Amino acid sequence: MSDWPDDQGNGRGYGRGSGSTQPEGARRMRHVQRGGPSGRPGQQPGGGVPQQPAYDDGQGQRYGDARDEMFEPRSGSRQDGYNNGYDSGYNTGQVYGAPNGQGNGGQGGQGGDDGYGTRAPRPAPNWRRRIKIGSITFVVLLLAVSITTYFWADSKLKREVDLSKVIERPDGGDGTNYLIVGSDSREGMTAEDKKKLHTGSAEGKRTDSMMILHVADDGGNTMISLPRDSNVTIPNFKGAESGKLYPNQGRQTKLNAAYAEDGPELLVRTIEYNTGLKIDHYAEIGFGGFAKIVDAVGGVELDIPKGFKDEKSGADFESGKQTLDGQQALAFVRTRYALPGSDLDRTKNQQKFLAALANQAATPSTVLNPFKLYPTMGAGLDTLIVDKDMGLFDVASMFWAMKGVTGGDGKSMNMPLAGSTGGNLLWDKAKVKQMVSELNNDEKVTVSGG
Repeated sequence: MSDWPDDQGNGRGYGRGSGSTQPEGARRMRHVQRGGPSGRPGQQPGGGVPQQPAYDDGQGQRYGDARDEMFEPRSGSRQDGYNNGYDSGYNTGQVYGAPNGQGNGGQGGQGGDDGYGTRAPRPAPNWRRRIKIGSITFVVLLLAVSITTYFWADSKLKREVDLSKVIERPDGGDGTNYLIVGSDSREGMTAEDKKKLHTGSAEGKRTDSMMILHVADDGGNTMISLPRDSNVTIPNFKGAESGKLYPNQGRQTKLNAAYAEDGPELLVRTIEYNTGLKIDHYAEIGFGGFAKIVDAVGGVELDIPKGFKDEKSGADFESGKQTLDGQQALAFVRTRYALPGSDLDRTKNQQKFLAALANQAATPSTVLNPFKLYPTMGAGLDTLIVDKDMGLFDVASMFWAMKGVTGGDGKSMNMPLAGSTGGNLLWDKAKVKQMVSELNNDEKVTVSGG
């Protein structure tokens, strides 16, 4: 409670406090209607505050126009100086702020308040700037993903073959020659995998297929299949592991025997010695890796003109179009006993399947889908053995050239043959020499294969 006494003894005093709990302004102050925007009723010219009507509070105290003194005494009113020149802090209705109705929002037309609670429209977005920033962001992200993918993929290559150990090498020509080998390696396969894929459990590894892929500088690429039963001479060579020099004893044997005897280095040495063609790079994939790649791309569709069965490879195919999974694909490329041309027919099937696999792996549904692309790359690179000088770009070049040749852009063929001896296939030496000359000069191969 206030210590000030109530005027009139009724609790209605003003300016000197009151014992009432209700604020003075709330008890007696009348509502003052301020002027609105220009043109509204009561608006003073020039946008000022309209004159307020005088009123009497009913107790002898008169309140006048806001432009008069705050408390104007009437006759008989108190003259103790309280009303005379006293500033009570009462707001007369003048609106303080920026001139010309610019309000609190800053400059007019820049999204600020116009003085009546409305905001000016925002400036139009700068789409050119937004597109530029978005494009730069996209390019940076694309580069980051590409660089990361490159180093991830490059780290998976198994660079285990050292071609510097190959001796007495022929001169190289134009273009690049890849030796692509499909081995019967069972490395990393479980007993269940071996049973499922009909690979058996033989120790070591042998070659099931061999191809020379010539990538010409002018795009005239050629793929030549080398039958594993080709009759060749094993030349003198240096052991890949022992470093020991083995003399040429004039041994005639099957081509795949060179691989079984001393691995990829002796196979390269034997092919170069018997053809005169320098091998620039080596790439090898085993049974398990081949099947994983096929499964990773979701299977490969193939048109088989005539059905066949083979207990050794596990092949059991009907004629017509069908999608082969990894197990079926491996059986298809390994089968030879159920084919009339044995190993020669098998090499043709291998080339046909590689064409279908390469086309499937290069479709947008695989390349643009990271959930298929990365498993496919991982499955292939995890089991791909290459030479020490082969980089990821060499692998890509080999793949695209192989895709082009098997897809009809180039030439695919078997080695030119001149008969057989003791069950081994003999190469036509004159045609082989002509073929090698054409390859070294990046010319179109004109000779026919076997």
